[in-house]
Amino acid sequence: MAFDPEFKKALQLLPDSEKDKLILRLLKRDLNLASKLRFELVDTESVQDKREQLKNRIIRRIQLATDRYYSVGYLLMDIRDISGEINQHVAITKDKFGEISLNCLMLQQMLELNNERIGAEKYGKAYTLCIYIIARIFKILMLIQKQHEDLHLEFNDDIATLGKLIGNNHHLMKTANLNGLNVNWLIEFNIPNNIADIYKTLRENGRLK
Repeated sequence: MAFDPEFKKALQLLPDSEKDKLILRLLKRDLNLASKLRFELVDTESVQDKREQLKNRIIRRIQLATDRYYSVGYLLMDIRDISGEINQHVAITKDKFGEISLNCLMLQQMLELNNERIGAEKYGKAYTLCIYIIARIFKILMLIQKQHEDLHLEFNDDIATLGKLIGNNHHLMKTANLNGLNVNWLIEFNIPNNIADIYKTLRENGRLK
């Protein structure tokens, strides 16, 4: 929503006490913005500290999801919930490096602990989780392409590991093949320069859904 100059000027002319009341009222309605401002203004922890805390939380949560495994549907619910935590972390800290590394960690941990279970399910039951994983990997590859080239090699091992984990799961391989993800891009860490265009075309053609 765009604010006209008159409205902006009127806000600037408000007494400081009135501005403070308005800010606090608005922040109560937008907890993400409140958390972002708290991190920027008063938090003593660094982005790296926050990332490490979330990394440990992801490992614990996936272990818990594995220990109480019931079905691929419940596993997907847990992964989506963890993805939400990562998104919130990025929204608060603007941690673009962490957005990639934490998503890689989430998928690696989940597949290392549950790959056999996913593969043992009927494809129809596993499909929703599989397509979520493949779509998430496309997102990771696009995020890497946006990083400076000097940082690309930081993610080489993680991406190659994901490629091998997918290669060891026939359901994931089938889903990757049907939805335009060449697993060799991961194993060989050879991300196409036009990965965003590939993703866009796939979505327009009804893939990755």
